[in-house]
Parts: sequence; structure tokens; C-alpha cells
Amino acid sequence: MVKLRLKRCGRKQRAIYRIVAIDVRSRREGRDLRKVGFYDPIKNQTYSNVPAILYFLEKGAQPTGTVHDISKKAEIFKELRVNYTN
Repeated sequence: MVKLRLKRCGRKQRAIYRIVAIDVRSRREGRDLRKVGFYDPIKNQTYSNVPAILYFLEKGAQPTGTVHDISKKAEIFKELRVNYTN
């Protein structure tokens, strides 16, 4: 099963997280299938590759709680509903 989750990057006390599609059995810094965005909690910035995220969600990937909240703020789920109605 594939999950969309955060992968920690950056240096000590200055963490940046990549949003990645990764196999459930992999560890946090394990090999990812694809990078689909990043999240900087200090600057509160987010970048999302929306088509890639929608692709993985349509294939059955499950976002973790934090990634779900980030995606909800970015209104990615609204675009997912638009794709289902078309």
C-alpha cells in the first residue's frame, strides 16, 4: 500500500519536510516512489505538485493525518471531486 507522508530534510532545529509517495513498509527516510511537494513549518510555506498528488490519490494512496491537513488547506481535495464529476 502507498501512503503520502512527510520525509524530514534540512538541518538540526531547521527542519523542512518533503511530501512523498512511499510504500507503507519503508522507514521515514526510506526510498520514496515520487516527491510530490514540500512543507516548511517555520515559514509556513507549502508547495504541492497537484497532478502528482491527485494521481496517487486516485490510485488508492492514503495520506497521513498531517499531509491530509496540508492538502486540505491547499484545497487539493476540491480538485479531486471536480475530476470525479467529469
